Amino acid sequence: MSRDGSPLDTIATALRRERDRAGFSLAELARQAGIAKSTVSQLEAGAGNPSVETLWALAGALGVPFSQLVDPPVAPVRVVRAGEGSAIPSETGNYTAVLLSSCPPGARRDVYVISLQPGEPRRADAHIPRTVEHVVVTTGRISVGPVEQPVELQPGDYASFAGDVPHAYQALHPGSSAVLVMEHS
Repeated sequence: MSRDGSPLDTIATALRRERDRAGFSLAELARQAGIAKSTVSQLEAGAGNPSVETLWALAGALGVPFSQLVDPPVAPVRVVRAGEGSAIPSETGNYTAVLLSSCPPGARRDVYVISLQPGEPRRADAHIPRTVEHVVVTTGRISVGPVEQPVELQPGDYASFAGDVPHAYQALHPGSSAVLVMEHS
């Protein structure tokens, strides 16, 4: 059994996570999906060779989209350090663009400039479901992100994280500022 991020590993992890979330035993999930318990057990162990039909049946029984069982997990916080993004220069002017994050279809984005001073962190409750916050530090240093997983950023650094969980912003240097983009989908 491979532990190298293979598709079987992704399926095994997702299947265990979603079965636990649904509160199903192996036997109950197998019954609901109409497949053998041994098949579910093998898949959760990262073994076997699941068909599309098997995965669709499991996704349906769990009440999740098919993609939730086969897509590799996305990191809860994404960071692009200053100078690390793919720079695309202009042919006609002194201009370079670095795409930090594309907007998914159907999303809305609000753009803010925020100023922070050292002291108590600015704690935020969870926003509406599927909110994502994008931050680019312009001056100073800040700590930002989910309360349980903040990251430290300096000028030019970019981070994105779920805004639908408790999160915090804290200045680590006087006169810190950032551009904040709130994405709602």
